[in-house]
Amino acid sequence: MPEPTFQHPDFAPDLSQFEREPPGPPGPPDTPPPGARPPRDIEAWPLAFTGDGGVYFGVWIVNVLLTIVTLGLFTPWARRRTIKYFYGHTLVADSPLEFTAGIRGMVFGFLLLAAFYIALNVAAETGQHIVYFAIVTGGAVLAPFLWGSAMRFRLGHTRWRGLRLRFTAGWGEVYRASWPVFALAAVWLVAGATINTMLEPARQQAVAEQQAFEEMSEQLDNEGQSLPDPRFKPTTPRPTWPMAGVALAAALLSLLCLIRLEFNYKRLLVMRAAVGGQTGRWKPVFGDFVRIWAASVGFFIATLLGIGVAIGALIGVAALVSGGLAAMGAQRGSATFIVIAIVAVFVLIMAMFFAASPAMAYREARMFQLMWNNIGVSDMARFKTDLRTAGFVWLRIRNILLNMLTAGFYRPFARVAEYKMKTESVTLHVKGGLDRLVGTLEAQQKDGFGDAVADALGIDVIG
Repeated sequence: MPEPTFQHPDFAPDLSQFEREPPGPPGPPDTPPPGARPPRDIEAWPLAFTGDGGVYFGVWIVNVLLTIVTLGLFTPWARRRTIKYFYGHTLVADSPLEFTAGIRGMVFGFLLLAAFYIALNVAAETGQHIVYFAIVTGGAVLAPFLWGSAMRFRLGHTRWRGLRLRFTAGWGEVYRASWPVFALAAVWLVAGATINTMLEPARQQAVAEQQAFEEMSEQLDNEGQSLPDPRFKPTTPRPTWPMAGVALAAALLSLLCLIRLEFNYKRLLVMRAAVGGQTGRWKPVFGDFVRIWAASVGFFIATLLGIGVAIGALIGVAALVSGGLAAMGAQRGSATFIVIAIVAVFVLIMAMFFAASPAMAYREARMFQLMWNNIGVSDMARFKTDLRTAGFVWLRIRNILLNMLTAGFYRPFARVAEYKMKTESVTLHVKGGLDRLVGTLEAQQKDGFGDAVADALGIDVIG
């Protein structure tokens, strides 16, 4: 493990954020003992990950096999084994993280979610619309509670040097931060009602046409005449441009609600995460999240256009080859073009996936940079990351290709590679030295810690 470096140049512009004690009266300079290091102001500790893809493959394959054999019941045990592996190999200032949760809470959370999923599917398959609506509504109301419980569970069972993290937000704060969930439901309720109103004239016209056709049929039948067109079908309601505009507006508002929900939850998680008596420090604003999402959508469109141009060029070459073969009297010229065109269509369908994956990796890297460059622990410590966006996007593309070539068996190696790149890009900057920070937090923990444990699943601290 490399020795920590001090007076990090990238951290120098932000030194004004730390409070400094006023200088004391001048006196004789202190003479450090032989071999002692000079006084330290800011210590820089790069994070490290000591895990290995080959070792994690053994953990992963056992998890997969036991989950299949037990029809999914091994899932909480598999999740706990995975978390403990990544935590145990994540070093923060040369000390690993610890995950101390027992299996009971994770099994309870898994069974609760499984019961909800089964009840939802049974209600949908049996046509119990009222029950289905009640389950969905109840799930939406409970979603903030489940998220808050997840954060309390994960942070409450995370240790570093004997220090436990906590999630201190009250349920009122959690539900206030969750307002985009209810706004999202309201958006689609209004959009559905508006589109239904627009379709009403077409429905009435269809009913009138059907009634007129039945009356005419009855009259002609009484007169012994045949129907002019027995294949008559009434006008069916069709989408219109105004309807498309309403749907597009609802989609855009939904995206903004999702972005706002992500911002609210990340901000609440950082600001209400505590270690000792210190809470997190948060600097990003909502506009930062919107810009990252907008750039990600632009990245997706540009990638999709690039793939489309490549496919168009392929079809053009196929047309030229087909024409050349036909000019030479070949019998397979048109067949060659048809085969290549079918392949091009298949590639176009796959292009959506290949365009979305780099865009998602781009958003993930940009969001990681935004978070870890703008959060800290009170005024005592802060983080900085030098993660490269292009490097992470290329790693994701390479991992996708290797997963395809290995039928998914490269997945554990891909996960370790991405986690390692992100973790080792982060540096912890500590004011006044690590020993002072740990001593302060230990003293505060003894004075002010309670037992905060909930029963749901959580998310990774780094990831």
